[in-house]
Amino acid sequence: MTAPSASRLALVTGASRGLGYAMAAALGARGWHVLAVARTVGGLEELDDRIKAAGGTATLAPLNVTDAAAMEHLAGSIGARWGGLGLWVHAAIQAAPLSPASQTDAKEIEKSIATNLRATATLIPLLDPLLRSAGGTALFLDDPRAGAKFFGTYGATKAAQIALARSWQAETAKIGPRVVIETPRPMATATRARFFPGEDRARLADIHDEAARLLDGVLAGA
Repeated sequence: MTAPSASRLALVTGASRGLGYAMAAALGARGWHVLAVARTVGGLEELDDRIKAAGGTATLAPLNVTDAAAMEHLAGSIGARWGGLGLWVHAAIQAAPLSPASQTDAKEIEKSIATNLRATATLIPLLDPLLRSAGGTALFLDDPRAGAKFFGTYGATKAAQIALARSWQAETAKIGPRVVIETPRPMATATRARFFPGEDRARLADIHDEAARLLDGVLAGA
């Protein structure tokens, strides 16, 4: 098998479930080699089976994005093996349970900061040169909840992640890499079911349809 070029290598962080899983599956079906990162081994193996069934290829990396040393090793391995990176989809998220701001749980906010902000701040400088060398694109997925009732921990840390991504986007507008921030439509995910129990899920977008829609737009502009 011919090794994939850097320009057709897609790193998906948070690839074992939800929209990250759907994005990884869609990329594999479109001929990208998918480097799938997540903590859940079973979810990664299921993703690998799906990608192979569609004729695609994947490399599984059962890693925690909050492990800075592991992320540094991952970036080094991408550089050594492929020399660059064509696409990074950052779907890893810590969705803290809803609670009043007056009852913020210290452990939950620390986990949310670690995943939503600190891991993003670790990955951007590691992946920036890899994306730039291949003319690549970074995709962030927004979920604007800042200031909403009971979304204090999730809303604040997700907003901080996107603020960091927007700074990177502005800084690299002329020199690359290309940074794209999209807001997916409401989808029938397990996370949304926890946030909005009892919601009519028939009215929500299917994750695979939404992944295809987002990728159509992102890749058309690449």
